[in-house]
Parts: sequence; C-alpha cells; structure tokens
Amino acid sequence: MTIDNDVLEATLLFMILFIIIVFLSTLAIGAMGMDLITAFSASAATLANVGPGFGLVGSASNFSFIPDTGLWVLSFNMLLGRLEIFGLLLFFLLRYWK
Repeated sequence: MTIDNDVLEATLLFMILFIIIVFLSTLAIGAMGMDLITAFSASAATLANVGPGFGLVGSASNFSFIPDTGLWVLSFNMLLGRLEIFGLLLFFLLRYWK
C-alpha cells in the first residue's frame, strides 16, 4: 500500500501547523508570567482538547489564574482544535471570501 503525495503533504502541513500553533501560544502564555511547563501544557491541552495539563493547570487546579488575554489565546486554541485547523484558517484567506 502506498501513500499518495497529496495525503502525505496534507498530513505534514497539519503537523507543522499544530507544532507552530503550540509554540506560538506557549510563547504568548509564557510572556504573561507562566512557567514553561504550565504554558506548554495549557497550550497543548487546549489545542488537542485532551483535558488537564501539567503544572499549574494540572488535574488539581484550573485555568482561573490565567489573565484574560491568556484565556483568549487558549480559547482560540480550543476553537482551532475543535473546528479543525484547516477549516478555521480558511476564514483568514481572502481568496475564499468571494
């Protein structure tokens, strides 16, 4: 069984976008004073919709201490994770607005 190049490219693009989004949201949350473990796990947990993270957003805590700007970033991650990255990113491409 062979994998079509289009499928391979789409899969790699999805993985790269996922990593970039986690990296950027980790930087954004980390810039708000969170430690690296908390920022990374909050970003990954919200984008992948997998539940509690590690650090201050672990199973014994919640996201209530994160500033409003950070909650917006994490909420956007949740939307990207639920609605699929490709589908939501189409809204930002002008050629699809016609």
